Amino acid sequence: MNYRTLGKTGFEISEISLGTWQVGGKWGSGFNHDLAAKSLREAIDAGINFIDTADVYESGESEIAVGRAVRECGKRIYVATKCGRQIQPHINAGYTPQVLRNYVEDSLKRLGLECIDLIQLHCPPTEVYYRPEIFAEFEKLKAEGKILNLGVSVEKVEEALKAIEYDNVTTVQIIYNIFRQRPQELFFQRAAEKNIGIIVRVPLASGLLTGTYSKNTKFEATDHRQGNRNGEWFDRGETFAGIPYETGIKAVEKLKALFPSQENLSPMALRWILMHKEVSTIIPGASRPEQVIQNLEALKFADISADKMVAIQQIYDEYVKPHVHHYW
Repeated sequence: MNYRTLGKTGFEISEISLGTWQVGGKWGSGFNHDLAAKSLREAIDAGINFIDTADVYESGESEIAVGRAVRECGKRIYVATKCGRQIQPHINAGYTPQVLRNYVEDSLKRLGLECIDLIQLHCPPTEVYYRPEIFAEFEKLKAEGKILNLGVSVEKVEEALKAIEYDNVTTVQIIYNIFRQRPQELFFQRAAEKNIGIIVRVPLASGLLTGTYSKNTKFEATDHRQGNRNGEWFDRGETFAGIPYETGIKAVEKLKALFPSQENLSPMALRWILMHKEVSTIIPGASRPEQVIQNLEALKFADISADKMVAIQQIYDEYVKPHVHHYW
């Protein structure tokens, strides 16, 4: 395992870490604690020392599983969780310092920890980023020893740029992958100037970048890859990085032609992200232990050659950029 510094937190964390959106089984299928424990153990044994969760992942069950695994492993594992998405309707008016404080304290109980290493606002409405009192509340929680650091998880580059104007924001979690390249422009530069840790989520574009899907692949009705293609449930950019599915399949076929020996494109797609030094860590998900190991194959994948990087950029420019670049 290789480790990178998570911005001004000073944490030295695994460059491939673990996101736990579906750690207890495929999203929407219920939570299997035995399966979650196996996946978490596999990750920790492999050297992963940064685990990202959220209070809304399977109604808190993910936090419970993560907390148990961290307490039992006997190693220093950095725990990141998120708050805010429980607010319904999810609007600016629902965000108050007291509501967020209550969520943090509830997360501490579920995790069974005395302090949260990194608490993150969970993709709040854009207006929240313009409310200093929200960010100030986390300084109070830090002074009380309940959190060590504050970060944000964002939908848009513009939100990330606004968030890092607050001195107590230490990290930004953002969608970034071969099919979502806008963050590497202005945001990466500004983040480096302010020593902000960058946590990359949705690195495989909801599995599209594995190269294992086709135009005939069927997803269950409860799966966001079927039900959220037009943003019916939450931000459209969370599903296939916002690309129309059929267009994404065409782009993936072009990527496969560049890497004909790769049955699964995941290691290449993750390596592409890691080649950008501004990135602190990637948090691909895993619904079973084998997927944890599969994600770590990127560590063995050689750096992508300059000519192939150019070819990847051309695929993005032709197939993807017109659909997503100006939105997120």
